[in-house]
Amino acid sequence: MKEKEFYYTIEKSGIAEYKDRGSKFIAYTYPITTVAEFKLKMDEIKKEHPKATHHCFAYRLGKDKNNFRVSDDGEPSGTAGKPILGQIDSKELTDILIVVVRYFGGTLLGVPGLISAYKSAASIAIQVTPTVQKAIEISYNLQFDYTQVNTVMTITKQLNCSIFEQEMQLFCRFLVGVPVHREEEFLHRLKEIKNIEVRKQ
Repeated sequence: MKEKEFYYTIEKSGIAEYKDRGSKFIAYTYPITTVAEFKLKMDEIKKEHPKATHHCFAYRLGKDKNNFRVSDDGEPSGTAGKPILGQIDSKELTDILIVVVRYFGGTLLGVPGLISAYKSAASIAIQVTPTVQKAIEISYNLQFDYTQVNTVMTITKQLNCSIFEQEMQLFCRFLVGVPVHREEEFLHRLKEIKNIEVRKQ
């Protein structure tokens, strides 16, 4: 199986509203990369909507998409978190949190109605939030002589690498993210630089 070169995520937050028989569902999308960020967002939402009946959510994190969590927050089991996660997965997204806040409108929606409402709210929220394609990157630590800075900078720019950290002294250190599909070319071009130390993170 070929290694994946890209993943899909969001860079900005979005918000959408869905109503069903008096109940109001407000869906929020957030770009997150850690569980700590998720906790902060949940605290914000609960402060913003203290009177809401439920704060249901789903998130998926990581390029391998193995880190995820869902919550029905008091709704019948499987009626909220799973349908929200289903929408995230149908668009193949990761590093995303969707929270759906519900204000109860007096009429019970039943299990199929709840599943449909949470799914619809999450789906609309994703539709109004622009998704982006990002390259999956491999981290490399580079150490080199200050005189080589321009050459290293040129290579990283031309190959669309991300520079996460840089120390500029007599000897420089860069921590860079190299797109998977440019890795061979990157290593090949660095070979032309004298006295550079290249270490995979």
